[in-house]
Amino acid sequence: MAGEAKIDAIFAPETATVSDPNSVSEFGTYAATRARVETYFDRTATRTWERLTSDAPVSKIRETVRQGRDQMRAKMLSRLPNDLTGLRILDAGCGPGMMTAELAARGAEVTGVDISPQLIGIARQRLEPTHAHRVRLVAGDMLAEDLGSFDHVLAMDSLIYYGPQDIRAALGRLLQRAPHVVFTVAPKTPLLMAMWYAGKAFPRSDRSPTMVPHGPGKLARDMAGLRLGRVSKGFYISEALEVRR
Repeated sequence: MAGEAKIDAIFAPETATVSDPNSVSEFGTYAATRARVETYFDRTATRTWERLTSDAPVSKIRETVRQGRDQMRAKMLSRLPNDLTGLRILDAGCGPGMMTAELAARGAEVTGVDISPQLIGIARQRLEPTHAHRVRLVAGDMLAEDLGSFDHVLAMDSLIYYGPQDIRAALGRLLQRAPHVVFTVAPKTPLLMAMWYAGKAFPRSDRSPTMVPHGPGKLARDMAGLRLGRVSKGFYISEALEVRR
């Protein structure tokens, strides 16, 4: 289980349904994946992510994950204007709300959504009172139509459990509600592929949700998107891309 714990330590909470939640691929059904993710992050890993996204001391491995996430968040935010006053932004897979807080501090009207009610609760507790009037936090599906329309969507490590067809379907739905989406995937590297194959050896009932490594170049070409660069910091490895309507 140690190898699998490292896999799951790499990425952030949240996942999404797609147009056919019961469709099956080599990665399983979306409904089943969503159920595993919700169970893991809302019941098993809440305290871990609360600590990881705070200033509390953590292990050396988790410190690399913390630093990597900080770098990736900054990379994604750099694709938006410095002054976000009046802009509506969806933080898709907001977890404990670090991205949401930075967006609100820059003046955005932010909707933060996460599949884990526990993590949404932490985000609410951490929200700065001076920014609270610009933030809506929702526990649920980031693709839900009733969330409304936006100027930008940021989805940091929230599509990492799905195959390429699934990601394209999710992005298609997000682009119906916003002209610009910045998101991340787990890139195919020797380390991540070794972890992925090792994780597959465990019985499914014993596994935490496992990311699906991708070739970011192919994804970008398939979606007429742009590769924004990779962050590789210890046990955190993720690559940012963006697509526009």
